[in-house]
Amino acid sequence: MTMDVKIYHNPACGTSRNTLAMIRNAGIEPTVIEYLKTPPSRDELVRMIADAGLTVREAIREKGTPYAELGLDDPALTDDQLLDAMLEHPILINRPFVVTPLGTRLSRPSELVLDILPETHKGPFSKEDGEKVLDSEGKRVR
Repeated sequence: MTMDVKIYHNPACGTSRNTLAMIRNAGIEPTVIEYLKTPPSRDELVRMIADAGLTVREAIREKGTPYAELGLDDPALTDDQLLDAMLEHPILINRPFVVTPLGTRLSRPSELVLDILPETHKGPFSKEDGEKVLDSEGKRVR
């Protein structure tokens, strides 16, 4: 299937790998942007966060980042200050963000990507940890 899909991906992240695999299971080869090497522009980041229905603070990753050292837990920090930190330290951008014509999601958990993909899945899908997400007909397991 031809569909313009972008994933802001970190290959070291299991959630990101599972999300990418689900996109491919739908028969779509997305544009894969390793955001640690090629971060989004400020405008792109602001648009993705807004389109995903998140606040800037909700789009920040704490685990495994300099979040605490930078004092980003300070509630007095503005969105602009948080965005500055995310752009200076892309590891602070939570992942994976996925952008499709059907919407934008921060795919945590990874199966949130299914909300913005067509129902063209090719059979079953299980996450790396064995959790079943799609059945043999490519339908969501609830």
